Amino acid sequence: MISDQKTRSVLGVVMVAMMLLAALSYILPGTLAAYLFPGIARVAAVEGGKLTVRSPYSLSIYATGVSGARLMQMTPQGDLIVSTRSNQVHLVHADKDGDGRADRVGQLIKGLDEVHGIWLEANQLYVAEEGKVHLYRYDGAKREATFEKTLISNLPDDGGHSTRTIKKGPDGWFYVSIGSSCNVCVEDNPWRSAIIRFKPGTAPELYAEGLRNSVGFDWRPETGEMFAVNAGRDHLGDDHPREELNKIEKGKHYGWPYAHGAENTPDPEFAKHKPEGLIIQAPAHTFTAHSTPLSIRFLKHQAQIGLNGAALVALHGSWNRSEHSGYKVVLLRWGPDGKVSQEDFVTGFDQAGAVIGRPVDVFETSDGTILISDDDADVIYKLSAAAQ
Repeated sequence: MISDQKTRSVLGVVMVAMMLLAALSYILPGTLAAYLFPGIARVAAVEGGKLTVRSPYSLSIYATGVSGARLMQMTPQGDLIVSTRSNQVHLVHADKDGDGRADRVGQLIKGLDEVHGIWLEANQLYVAEEGKVHLYRYDGAKREATFEKTLISNLPDDGGHSTRTIKKGPDGWFYVSIGSSCNVCVEDNPWRSAIIRFKPGTAPELYAEGLRNSVGFDWRPETGEMFAVNAGRDHLGDDHPREELNKIEKGKHYGWPYAHGAENTPDPEFAKHKPEGLIIQAPAHTFTAHSTPLSIRFLKHQAQIGLNGAALVALHGSWNRSEHSGYKVVLLRWGPDGKVSQEDFVTGFDQAGAVIGRPVDVFETSDGTILISDDDADVIYKLSAAAQ
């Protein structure tokens, strides 16, 4: 009995402390609250309506405690497989109790090395670490992933830009993006600053190059065209170079490190190293410099007329700009002439210099629900459209 009373007392103290911390994080000035109680402050800010979403959508927190949440895949059972940039893959359990939030967050795979890319097809889960691509057998009923084999073991794993995104294209090939090893340099490894592709059991091939860090890519439903976002080099000032959206085609070069931006502006250090005769592709669209686009998702299941075929891009946010850029999710539309226009979709991650979140990936479910991962606030947001 005494032990039970002590347990209840301890739990009571913990609950009161958590309530006080949450209250303090909400009433303290944003910068001070974010410094003292970063996790609680960010969740409280979101729940307090700090994020603004385009009408007719509403935003809520679907899951908390998803440490370092990056890319997402949904199982047939409605669970979310979520990668991190550490050594594990999370499993976010579906909302079965109907309260609007995931039932729990658990660990699916551990012991990985800089895991990032994930792709689920039936019961086959493809997992991309910095240096390898693995195949796991996924059992949705048991919520278990069993290692089967390594498909690629020789991805570049030295230097910077350690994320490897993997997706299967409409042509049946698997595509893997690999960032540069440096801010700006001429790479020795041809797979660096590139996208490669492969089919299981065959050797990978170089698909496109000159892409400094194209973490996110997707295929436009109407045309099958592949588009990838790209983060440009640093240390050329606040406004140069602009980040890019590129239409990716086999064998094409997209400029880095020799040239940047819509005008293919020569790089002040590396333009002189550009191979003679190299043709550089201009981007389809550009974003504010240093805003760090990390994902693109073409929408297919939206009830609102005009949104299907448009794309959402998560701008993770700048780290080396005198005034922040990015820290939002934007909507891209393709005009009849092929030109791309941009408008804000979710804003408020940057509250007058106090960052309350950094969006990473966008995932659309078959019923039109939009999920956004945040590796700074460690949450998954849910966007739902009001009935029209």
